[in-house]
Amino acid sequence: MEVDVATTALEGDVASPSPWSLLCGLAALLVLWAVSRTAERCWLRPRRISRALRAQGLGGTVYRFPAGDLAENGRLNEEARSKPMPPCHDIVPRVLPHLHNTVKEHGNVCLTWFGPTPRVVIADPKLVREILSDKSGQFEKFISKRLSKLIALGLASYDGEKWARHRRILNPAFHLEKLKGMLPAFSTCCTELISSWETKLAASSGSHELDIWQDFQSLTGDVISRTSFGSSFMEGRKIFQLQGEQAERIIKAFQYLYIPGYLFFPTENNKRMKEINQEIEWLLRGIIEKRERTIEDDGLFGNDLLGLMLQSNKDTETPSLRMSTEDVIEECKLFYFAGMETTSVLLTWTLVLLGMHPEWQDRAREEVLSVFGKDKPNFDSLSRLKTVTMILYEVLRLYPPAVTLNRKTSKEMQIGGVVYPAGILLELPIILVHHNPDVWGKDVLEFKPERFAEGISKATKDQPVFFPFGWGPRICIGQNFAMLEAKMALSMILQRFEFQLSPSYTHAPYTVITLHPQHGAQIILKSL
Repeated sequence: MEVDVATTALEGDVASPSPWSLLCGLAALLVLWAVSRTAERCWLRPRRISRALRAQGLGGTVYRFPAGDLAENGRLNEEARSKPMPPCHDIVPRVLPHLHNTVKEHGNVCLTWFGPTPRVVIADPKLVREILSDKSGQFEKFISKRLSKLIALGLASYDGEKWARHRRILNPAFHLEKLKGMLPAFSTCCTELISSWETKLAASSGSHELDIWQDFQSLTGDVISRTSFGSSFMEGRKIFQLQGEQAERIIKAFQYLYIPGYLFFPTENNKRMKEINQEIEWLLRGIIEKRERTIEDDGLFGNDLLGLMLQSNKDTETPSLRMSTEDVIEECKLFYFAGMETTSVLLTWTLVLLGMHPEWQDRAREEVLSVFGKDKPNFDSLSRLKTVTMILYEVLRLYPPAVTLNRKTSKEMQIGGVVYPAGILLELPIILVHHNPDVWGKDVLEFKPERFAEGISKATKDQPVFFPFGWGPRICIGQNFAMLEAKMALSMILQRFEFQLSPSYTHAPYTVITLHPQHGAQIILKSL
């Protein structure tokens, strides 16, 4: 009996451990799980994938635990941005120094590392076209949803059914007939810019220096405010200022994304990014709610992008397929950011290159004056501007706003004879394809708009290798908007002014999501 009691007591002790013991055991299991997950993600998987890809003949950089190539990439970027470059168009070594060096050493298809995640650079034009032409959804957009939401999710970030649903809703807003109705807003904004330049010239001694980068950001911000929201630039100015700051902060955060949960760390940068996002969303929610009240009271959606989007959304018969208010906010964030950035970048580099190559400035002006005289450009005649179009295409070739695109393999697949597992990042450096002498010829780094004299297909020898707005089913929905705005602005500037690069201009392209002039773009302006 005594033994039974003792045994029972012992069993009772074993069956009822103290709460402290349970907590220690649970903590130990969590630590073990975290260590095993980290080891798999940051050591075992990278080594396993590296061996598999190298066994198939793929060269590239060696994985460095745990940041991969991010530290070296950051160092080379900082070094490149510390000094300007000559006024030429061989900009890749400055804009993408690490990628340029890697491709130069290992070829057009090579392995690099985004933290512990393998990233394959694909600069082969045929493979880039194959990936961008995908209609089956095998290649997903690679994007940190949490980071992207801080600037704009929207159509550019979605995959699968959600992308298709948003594209269907947004398409009507970007039809050419709808864009034609926006031309008066383009004209009004450009007229105000022209008037401000003429005022500055009137107060000067015949010429005036100005930074067109700042002015074109204001111009395209004004255009997107009026055409998207029926409001003025002053109402949208705060959103543009916040998004500009956000873009700079996102670039800072990008190099630390390999650290799990980094965006939750209470750093000054992370806290400020969340504050900015909340303020932008609050401002946009106010604009949307104001429009919805107008629709409810008067039944008028408006002919701007917001109104057209809301009307298309309401006309979607199945309620479950409509966009939510949060979806609309994200699309509006994308309107603001992409709508301003793409065209301001294109116009800035266009004037810089026409300042470097005044003979083409003269040819473009001669064409504009022969078509419009001093009258305001109209929709139908803008499409007849052959020389202006050639110039814009050549600028987009040499200085594409988005220098690289990213995709991700959704499953195991073969690309160019190499089998890749699911989850491999694919970096498609558009600028390298645009600067490839095997495609464009030995004069690839020269500014020669005449290469587009017979259209894009002749310029590329019938190879689809011109990707300033992407390619395939996911080609940028706003490309016609951007080109129409750029043609209008450039035509009105050429009608009234001649310009040259200022001695204070420093050629220093670099990326802040899109391709910016690091030190601005100063020109000397004169009236005709």
